[in-house]
Amino acid sequence: MKINRLILLTVFCLSAYNTFAQKKSKKDYLVTITTDFGKMRVILFDETPKHKENFIKLSKDKFYNDLLFHRIIKDFMIQGGDPNSRNAKPDAVLGKGDNGYKVPAEISPKLFHRKGALAAARDNNPKKESSGCQFYIVEGKKWNKSDLDKQAARAARKLTDSQRKVYETEGGTPHLDGAYTVFGQVIDGIDIVDKISIQPKDDRDRPDKDIKMKVSVKKMRKKKITKKYGYVFEG
Repeated sequence: MKINRLILLTVFCLSAYNTFAQKKSKKDYLVTITTDFGKMRVILFDETPKHKENFIKLSKDKFYNDLLFHRIIKDFMIQGGDPNSRNAKPDAVLGKGDNGYKVPAEISPKLFHRKGALAAARDNNPKKESSGCQFYIVEGKKWNKSDLDKQAARAARKLTDSQRKVYETEGGTPHLDGAYTVFGQVIDGIDIVDKISIQPKDDRDRPDKDIKMKVSVKKMRKKKITKKYGYVFEG
């Protein structure tokens, strides 16, 4: 009888947990990155839980507010999140700042550097651990088959057929795949990336005029996110 009660209790606990998980999964965080050029809306991936949790925490703590997009390269990406960029002088060298820790790599074969991908910057550490705060958003470009083959040869993993199709039709930076953690995607406001990437800059790729950001997060029903921005969640 005690064994049966234990089984029933276990089943009940598992059922309660599954019910809770299902309820929790009906919502997700929507990230808003605000700049003078407009707003970008971003979804963070569940496949990269450490990066997702870290970015949400920093955003809630207003860590990113008034930091700069300090490095911009047309047809490649825009990078920001260096804490040293806050109130940085025009001649300051940026890109080396950190917040005291790294995030373990979460490089997923299904997440790739398509246009609008949000990925973590890093130094050359052998474990490919990510910066605790710096990130980049992919602009990239569309690739023809021949040039894509060359890019794919530089990547740290083999591209799938579906990924190659995206690179040919939507664009991205395929040679970075497998080397950096992709942990989110711009789902609205991708044109803001294009606008920022073409701004005048110096020989270190820092914009001549500071491009500040404000980053906020809000939990919303997934159905509402899909209806408003057209992003379809898996599962």
